[in-house]
Amino acid sequence: MPTTFKIWLASALLACALPGSLAFAQPTEGLAFEELEARLSDHPSLTALTYQAEASRERGTAATALPDPVVSVGVNNFPIFDPSFSDFLPTNKAVGVRQDFPNRTGRQARAGEARAMAEQTDRIRAAQLATLRGELIALLYEKQRIERQRDFARQRNEKYNELTGVVETEIDAGRPAVFRLAEIEAERAGVARVLVDLDRQDAEINARLIDLVGVVPATPAPPVAPVDWSGNAMAFLAVRVADAGIAVADYSVDGAKANWRPNWGAQLTYQQRDSGANFGGDDWVSGMVTFTVPLWAERSQEPRLRAARADRASAEMRYQATARSAAARYAAEAAAWRAAKDNITVLQRNIAAVEDEILSQMTVYESGVGDYAPIIDGELAILKLRADIATEEARRAAAIARMNALLVTP
Repeated sequence: MPTTFKIWLASALLACALPGSLAFAQPTEGLAFEELEARLSDHPSLTALTYQAEASRERGTAATALPDPVVSVGVNNFPIFDPSFSDFLPTNKAVGVRQDFPNRTGRQARAGEARAMAEQTDRIRAAQLATLRGELIALLYEKQRIERQRDFARQRNEKYNELTGVVETEIDAGRPAVFRLAEIEAERAGVARVLVDLDRQDAEINARLIDLVGVVPATPAPPVAPVDWSGNAMAFLAVRVADAGIAVADYSVDGAKANWRPNWGAQLTYQQRDSGANFGGDDWVSGMVTFTVPLWAERSQEPRLRAARADRASAEMRYQATARSAAARYAAEAAAWRAAKDNITVLQRNIAAVEDEILSQMTVYESGVGDYAPIIDGELAILKLRADIATEEARRAAAIARMNALLVTP
């Protein structure tokens, strides 16, 4: 297959891959990273948590209020077969009011539990926002990595064109280098596949960016620097969420203990009587105070208290498990960051070694002994190494962003 046809075929494949990704989303210019953060704060999942926290606070306010009074209006002792309000002494028209007073300790415990749930939701939102921000930064670095690798791939194609010309010149000069043309074509096809795969990755990243901020931003990735962990478990956002869960469980235990306290009630009834032939029509007033007695505590209050204490123990274990998990995730991301950093150093050394080799080959070529192909091969190797560095730099930045997202930051 002629070289020019293969080049045309690879370009056609690339052109077929591009429209889908371009039709999906076009980069939006002019957005600073601060604007992206503002858009991120309005993510529906975060807004839902904001409303959830507000609902818990309102429930906390409602928990301290007294229940509505009950008003009763009726007739007492009214004769059925000889209807009259003045013939029968106990007949009366009654208006009553009853007010219940649930014990104050229980109301305060329920209010505290609702407020603690609101605090926990706020911490969940802060942790999720940090996670989404870290993901946004990682995606922006991935976008930069893709653009750099595209540029390196195009430069490799140019070098392969140049190398093809050099090899064809050698063949015309009678040197047996025909096999090298086949290698070049295979490597050129590999570059075409790399470009197609980069387009696929770009489309996936665009979709994730739209999910996060609603647009595909053409925003430079912000600089990132690792934040050191102090060693305190409460420095992790996830642990703060688990700690708030313990506070919720504590209030639940207080509420279960309050079930032993009496709930009070008061009732007042006014009874209006009509005068009869044999009795006066004096009105009556009745009053009553009620209170609950924990008679069935063994089957009611005690199981609830045991359940609340078990929930509290469970929350404590979740706290410890979350602390371990957060520390492990931090260590894993830190290891990934250091590994990427070390890989970049190794790759840069390899580039320096290849550059030295190119200088040596250039000296040989200028002396008239060697040919120019090894020099181009060295330049191609450097382009591949730089593409690898771009991958490692994106990996390093993503690891730092995700590592920082685990911690409470100012």
